[in-house]
Amino acid sequence: MKRRNFVQNSVLAGASILTTGLLKSNSANANTPNVNNGKPFNLNYGIHDGMFKNHAGGDFIDQIKFAYEQGFRGIEDNWMGGRPVDQQKKIGDTLAKLGMTMGVFVQPGLGNDTNLLASGKAEYIDKFIASCKEAVEVAKRTNCKQYTVVPGDFVRNLPIGVQTGNVIEAIKRGTAIIEPHGLMMVLEPLSDNPDLFLRTPDQAYAICKAVGSPSCKILYDMYHIQRNQGNIIPTLNWVYDEIGYYQVGDNPGRNEPGTGEINYKNIFKLIYDKGYKEVVGMEHGNAGAGKAGELALIKAYREADSFI
Repeated sequence: MKRRNFVQNSVLAGASILTTGLLKSNSANANTPNVNNGKPFNLNYGIHDGMFKNHAGGDFIDQIKFAYEQGFRGIEDNWMGGRPVDQQKKIGDTLAKLGMTMGVFVQPGLGNDTNLLASGKAEYIDKFIASCKEAVEVAKRTNCKQYTVVPGDFVRNLPIGVQTGNVIEAIKRGTAIIEPHGLMMVLEPLSDNPDLFLRTPDQAYAICKAVGSPSCKILYDMYHIQRNQGNIIPTLNWVYDEIGYYQVGDNPGRNEPGTGEINYKNIFKLIYDKGYKEVVGMEHGNAGAGKAGELALIKAYREADSFI
């Protein structure tokens, strides 16, 4: 689902004036020192709701404005599809004013283990198609170009080749809905449990090649890939031409870079050198609590982003 450039400098300048005034009205934000004085990062890391709640409060829009002042230029929101329509529009408007980019949201109305596209049954395909139509509307409100799709669980009484064929056919039908709108579904291999059908990037790669649409790509979540098979940099290179989106989370713990075993500075440099300009989703928790934990998270991203 890609790819977009940032808005014009004049809009960014106006957004900066707008947010400065708004942030000054919030004493918690105004008194918080910036890490690196709010300089934009080399990659477009996308925060999520709750990541900066101790500094900016519980309102996601206030957190977005705080993140902008810290140098972040993207967000992602798994549950955007479940937010009220007026809130979706407000978030989209805020991002547009700030010159920020919306990353992925999760396919509306379907859970990781409820799609069951591998079954090929009409009841699941119909729900999937309805969800694709709803995703188009959510994307319009938030100026989003990507959303996450998980095919669901294995269907153990069918051969793996038949299951794969069923998934491919379902995805083809979904891309026919979203492709005219410039929207992209990104298929996410997961490590949450062994019942989930899609588990490795090479498996997703084969599906994307078979679907053959620019509206079907891979969500390369490094936390899940590290847990399932490791070998992140070679694997990334193998499937790169079908990657549409990246997500971050260190392992173990699923927190910010530098809290686990993954060398994110090297990985971020690789992504940057390949020319990726879109959102890198920060799909993880904060290792530390409170304001100190949030500032430590920003510092961790500054360190991992210092590859130039």
